[in-house]
Amino acid sequence: MTAVDTRVKPAVAEALSIGDLSARTSVSARSLRYYEEQGLLTPGRTAAGHRRFDVETVYRVLLIQRLFAAGLTSADIRPILPALLGAQEHDPSPLVALRTHRERLAHEIARLRDTAEILDEVIEEHERA
Repeated sequence: MTAVDTRVKPAVAEALSIGDLSARTSVSARSLRYYEEQGLLTPGRTAAGHRRFDVETVYRVLLIQRLFAAGLTSADIRPILPALLGAQEHDPSPLVALRTHRERLAHEIARLRDTAEILDEVIEEHERA
């Protein structure tokens, strides 16, 4: 009689196709390919050349989406993304970059408020005429 191998095999890490990643993040496959082109994602490849993403990429894509929604460009995101994801411990540069972007937004908001006030004054003056 031969012995049967009863050892538990390690679980294979789940690999997501681009369609799976798209479904989990609600980000189009086209956008995911763009992120790859911009150096924001680095998928593995199957022997047939198909993209495969690990499950941690879901969080990465959602973070990228938030940073885009905050007004950053892919060029802004690329250098700070590794540190935001914990790949570079104790690196303050991403927070400095984000704070700088926030300050630019605050100045732009103030400028737009001033512009809106001027328009309100002009409208008010011409409504009375």
